[in-house]
Amino acid sequence: MSDEVRKPTPDERRQMRSAARLYAVQALFQMEAAGQSVDKVRREFETHRFGATIEGDEFSEGDSGLFRRILEEAVNWQAKIDQMTDRALVAKWPIDRIDPVIRALFRAAGAELMQPATPPKVVITEYVDVAHAFFPDGREAKFVNAVLDHMAREARPEAF
Repeated sequence: MSDEVRKPTPDERRQMRSAARLYAVQALFQMEAAGQSVDKVRREFETHRFGATIEGDEFSEGDSGLFRRILEEAVNWQAKIDQMTDRALVAKWPIDRIDPVIRALFRAAGAELMQPATPPKVVITEYVDVAHAFFPDGREAKFVNAVLDHMAREARPEAF
């Protein structure tokens, strides 16, 4: 029996990154709704959700590095991300009137858009998928797509 740890395949790495994004949105929502610190929520997710089975539901293993980076940057850059989101919304719908899950999604996506590590179109696609996970009827996903496209063009115009 070998003690080597098996490296994830490229497809498994993509799935872990997608799971990290979903967990980041959930964690940001939880932080706002319960008034919990980023450290407390991060520990809870990494200890009790990543790869866990809860009441028969299996949770995916997440990319903890990406998860941590999104949370830290979303918290550190929240004011700037919220301002960027506000500019992408029509004047009658400031960010504080947006559904809290979508607000958390915009903050997580905004954190990734502020850094050059992931192409903006990938960020948009990934977070539209997250929107579909929370809102399966698709209406919110279209809204998320439009707002994130505007945010991406502002944050990283050179990518377009």
